[in-house]
Amino acid sequence: MAAELRYRRVLLKLSGEALMGAREGGLDPEFVSRIADEIQAVHALGAEICLVIGGGNIFRGVSGAAVGMERA
Repeated sequence: MAAELRYRRVLLKLSGEALMGAREGGLDPEFVSRIADEIQAVHALGAEICLVIGGGNIFRGVSGAAVGMERA
C-alpha cells in the first residue's frame, strides 16, 4: 500500500505551543490524543514518520515571552 502514497517518508514538527490546544500551559490531552490518532492512521497506510516535538512552552512557559524572555 505504501507504493500508492505520494510521500513515503514524512517529517512532522509539532510545536509545544500547538500541543497546548486551548489551554494556558502544559499539554491538552484530548488534542494530543487526536494528533496521535491521525499520525497512527498515516503510519497504518505505510508511511514512515519522523516526529520532532517542541517543548519550549513547558520549559519556559508562554507567559515568559510576555515578560521579555527570549523565545529562542
